[in-house]
Amino acid sequence: MEITSKQRSKLRSMAATLPTVTQVGKGGIHKNSIQSLSAALEAHELIKIHVLQNANEDIQEIIEELVKSLDCICVAKIGKKIILYRRSSRKNFEHILL
Repeated sequence: MEITSKQRSKLRSMAATLPTVTQVGKGGIHKNSIQSLSAALEAHELIKIHVLQNANEDIQEIIEELVKSLDCICVAKIGKKIILYRRSSRKNFEHILL
């Protein structure tokens, strides 16, 4: 799924006020992290992650791993923050309108 620059801009502005869901640090990304992030995406569709200074991997590698594992879209990378989006499969849910 691809999004347009206008949709990306809308999602970025929505994410500006969101709290950080989790942090990625020295340990990197684990199976449990992927499961909790997947649950967060299912519940909220748009999440923000903070990559700590002591993270072993490069932030771009972390983004690629998250996008592949979570089947989501990286909306933006702003400094050490990553914004991810994935449409929820839940019924009777108020989806983000793109």
